[in-house]
Amino acid sequence: MEFMPLALFIVVIFVLIAGYPVAFSLAGTGLLFALIGVISGSFDPAFLEAVPNRIYAIMTNDVLVAVPLFVFMGVMLEKSNVAEELLDTMSSLFGKLRGGLGISVTLVGMLMAASTGIVGATVVTMGLLSLPTMLKRGYDIPLATGTICAAGTLGQIIPPSIVLVLLGDVMSSAYQQAQLDMGIFSPETVSVGDLFMGALIPGLLLVFLYILYLSLVATFKPSAAPAHPEEELKDTSTFQILKALAPPLLLVVLVLGSILSGLATPTEAASVGAVGAMLLAATKGSLSLKMLREVMRSTTQVSSMVFMILIGAAVFSLVFRGFGGDDLVREFLSDLPGGVMAAMIVVMLVMFFLGFFLDFIEITFVVVPIVAPILLTMGLDPVWLGIMIAINLQTSFLTPPFGFALFYLRGVAPDTVATSQIYRGVIPFIAIQLMMLALIAYWPQLVTWLPGKVF
Repeated sequence: MEFMPLALFIVVIFVLIAGYPVAFSLAGTGLLFALIGVISGSFDPAFLEAVPNRIYAIMTNDVLVAVPLFVFMGVMLEKSNVAEELLDTMSSLFGKLRGGLGISVTLVGMLMAASTGIVGATVVTMGLLSLPTMLKRGYDIPLATGTICAAGTLGQIIPPSIVLVLLGDVMSSAYQQAQLDMGIFSPETVSVGDLFMGALIPGLLLVFLYILYLSLVATFKPSAAPAHPEEELKDTSTFQILKALAPPLLLVVLVLGSILSGLATPTEAASVGAVGAMLLAATKGSLSLKMLREVMRSTTQVSSMVFMILIGAAVFSLVFRGFGGDDLVREFLSDLPGGVMAAMIVVMLVMFFLGFFLDFIEITFVVVPIVAPILLTMGLDPVWLGIMIAINLQTSFLTPPFGFALFYLRGVAPDTVATSQIYRGVIPFIAIQLMMLALIAYWPQLVTWLPGKVF
């Protein structure tokens, strides 16, 4: 029955691709295979007795309380017109430059990513606000769509990202399990704050490389990224710039600063962010009872989905382990010629292709707990591994033909924009992302230096 773990994994992927709800697909497929295993005598039902303990551990996990709070903060900012005001101000500021609007979109995407941490929300918001303006200004369609998709996916890596919160919790468990497997019975931990710090330099470096690419295109192909006509430029005072930039920047500094300085846990910082987002919406005059009700409903829906997937993934992973799946994966990765580097490349490629079909939550809760402990026992740094996974998935979500960011933008783009143009537009940004992955692989200090200095 050695094929059972592989069959379980393949079946659950096909069920997910078929469009069934993720949480029920994971739990249902796991229970079905457990039943087959019990009947055939190849599965010990004692593994399922651990399910209540797993659910209780999820319910009492302090880190996961940050998820609904960060979601609330993101949805509140999405609906409070912060992005619109930011884009107007930045466009006026950089409008005189060729490619200035593209640079503005990238910088606003970065600020929105750091404020909301939700990829889909950022891509849709930036698509609705900036794509019509970029097309009206005569921007090359592939360049405009590629810039928006790339800026939107920064929410994956720029802290405080929900991806990093969930990944931090999973990596912490994987790191402790890896140390116990190595006979270390006083294991060290890795925190969400470590991942936030580790992501900071790669995230900002990505933004810099995006802007550098846009500047080069504007220099060598001016017609693709024209400047604003002089008569359409608005004078922007220092006060207007500060009024647009200060509130979201202050919110990001409060949230990130409190975590990184050790003044607050991610959960406490998330509550500061949630309250700050409400105050920001109030100062802009967009906070109302109706809006608060919509934000609460969206937050409840997203949070419920995350926690149901967590429970489904717990059932799935227990059944996978019961069939000896973790041992099978460990043997496969350990026996690869080329050692830890070959194992890392195989895992990255598998996650990259899974990112075409599965959301980051599914990959984080299903795939990472299986492969991360094995890679960590080979001596990899947990923060470095976490950031490599996050950037790898970010690249996957940009890659045609199945990248999630492309679908989000296609949903809000006008009919005059062809899907093939969106696909062409993201290719240079995918190359930048792959270059970033190679840089981090060659020079891990880009990730590990800052957490080591601060913590």
